[in-house]
Amino acid sequence: MRTLVTLSLVAAVLAAAGAPAVPADWPQWRGPTRDGVAPGPAWPDTLTGDALKQVWRVENLGPSYSGPVVAGDRVFTTQTVDKKTEVVTAHDRGTGKELWRASWEGAVSVPFFAAKNGSWIRSTPAFDAGVLYVAGVRDVLVALDAATGKELWRLDFVKEFSAPVPDFGFVCSPLVDATGVYVQAGASFVKVDKKTGKVLWRALKDAGGMNGSAFSSPVLARLGGTDQVVVQTRTKLAGVDPGTGKELWAKEIPSFRGMNILTPQPHGDGVFTSTYGGNTRLVRVTSSSGALVADDAWTLKYEGNMTSPVVVNGHAYVLGKDRRLACVDLATGKEAWRTDERFGEYWSAAARGDKILALDQRGTLFLVKANPAEFELLDKRKVCDADAWAHLAVSGDEVVVRDLTGLTCWRWAGK
Repeated sequence: MRTLVTLSLVAAVLAAAGAPAVPADWPQWRGPTRDGVAPGPAWPDTLTGDALKQVWRVENLGPSYSGPVVAGDRVFTTQTVDKKTEVVTAHDRGTGKELWRASWEGAVSVPFFAAKNGSWIRSTPAFDAGVLYVAGVRDVLVALDAATGKELWRLDFVKEFSAPVPDFGFVCSPLVDATGVYVQAGASFVKVDKKTGKVLWRALKDAGGMNGSAFSSPVLARLGGTDQVVVQTRTKLAGVDPGTGKELWAKEIPSFRGMNILTPQPHGDGVFTSTYGGNTRLVRVTSSSGALVADDAWTLKYEGNMTSPVVVNGHAYVLGKDRRLACVDLATGKEAWRTDERFGEYWSAAARGDKILALDQRGTLFLVKANPAEFELLDKRKVCDADAWAHLAVSGDEVVVRDLTGLTCWRWAGK
């Protein structure tokens, strides 16, 4: 994450000097800080008419659940073609023109009960220091030169660990810091050398296949006074030492068939999560006699599903299994409100100031005021005809949407 901080500092210095600012990036799953927070100027109060204009669109892409990655003058996306080939493409940020593509053979057939969710690529790539890290659905991690698309290295976790191919594919989105790449793959949690693709350590092993593997993605946090990587497996929430892979603490998280899907949301000395077939909770991590201990600060009888929350002013906004949006006070665990309206099965959300921009799986973009007193919908607009399961990207004055058939860049009017 040090690279991202450096880019922000450079942008601030250039802006202060009156020079053109470095374009805002959306370099990974859920944005620069991996929590859905989108830095930049305030959004307007409307999406209607010319307030949000389409800049370009790329049609006829294969399906993908990978969120678009925006870095510098480029937008990167993935697709599965003909149910057998995974393709990564780089596009000019200003025009959408394809600049390069890379591909490899890779596909799975998910179990029949999950067939409606597709058998295509799932993980959102991560950009860091000129390299794009892409997770292929058959448990491979590929490092590409972001300038040319040249493959720098590839790590096949199935071969590396003699692990089964995950039945639901490689879902975890890579996390990158100054020391390595972290992924939930190979029936475990793994840290990989950024330069070589060599495994540095392996932790949190499970059986893989149908009942193991992972649906979530890790995040960096400082809890109980200790820097760590927070990982949600199919059965538990855990803190892991980034240098050694040592498990620092763990808390069992009950759910239906291990459907712990949300990305953990650190908040203060706690971690917010919500599960399908379980409940919503804040796990507090404290230091006791030199060890870290995890206990529930509170629990709430509300079932999450797939949507990772955004947090604004101490309140989590989360779309649950019932497809309603709930606002939860993280200090008390009390539900402030829940909408009567039901939305799609999934939405991806970004927060800026006191507003939330959310892309519903059905292709509608919602602009919501982050108001703990009541649900306050400012505007909504249909932005694509196909389903949109990929996380939206919000970079400066641009909103990039990846639906199942194409990639579209929108820009706020007057920008």
